[in-house]
Amino acid sequence: MAEAEDSPGEQEAAASKPLFAGLSDVSISQDIPIEGEITIPSRARAQEHDSSTLNESIRRTIMRDLKAVGRKFMHVLYPRKSNALLRDWDLWGPLILCVTLALMLQKSSIDGKNDGGGPEFAEVFVIIWFGAVTITLNSKLLGGNISFFQSLCVLGYCILPLNIAMLICRLLLLAGQGPINFMIRLFVVLLMFAWSVV
Repeated sequence: MAEAEDSPGEQEAAASKPLFAGLSDVSISQDIPIEGEITIPSRARAQEHDSSTLNESIRRTIMRDLKAVGRKFMHVLYPRKSNALLRDWDLWGPLILCVTLALMLQKSSIDGKNDGGGPEFAEVFVIIWFGAVTITLNSKLLGGNISFFQSLCVLGYCILPLNIAMLICRLLLLAGQGPINFMIRLFVVLLMFAWSVV
């Protein structure tokens, strides 16, 4: 059976009627029973309390983060296969390493006799982070299966050997300059560069 079409007068009346006209008849003052469980089960509440860091002291939070950064430093110095490091990524370690390297290079440019000849802090910082972001984007575009921040974290931690090389070179420069000192510094830098790339 075909339904009868509305007459043009009925269509105009329906169009002139407000859209939510029937809602004015609903009374909110009536008690409407609520169904379902509102309380949180005790096991879920205990689990939520354990994972929450809102009630954690600042000292405990900082120590937890420093221990995590230290564990990642140890994995860079002595590489071991671990998926936990990729899962628990952070950017604190890369930030610390990048700032330390930039400050040590800035110190060497201040100590030098020539003005403006050494790298500036911002230049080092931008080059390292822009390089890490470029490599990460390249990895993602080639179909890498790790996230952007995981890749950025791994690349950031890999400059730890370069920081060690810079520290050794700064200490060797305290002994004075010369061809033997230069050869030792060159060997240290090449060794640490190979270590960070591998």
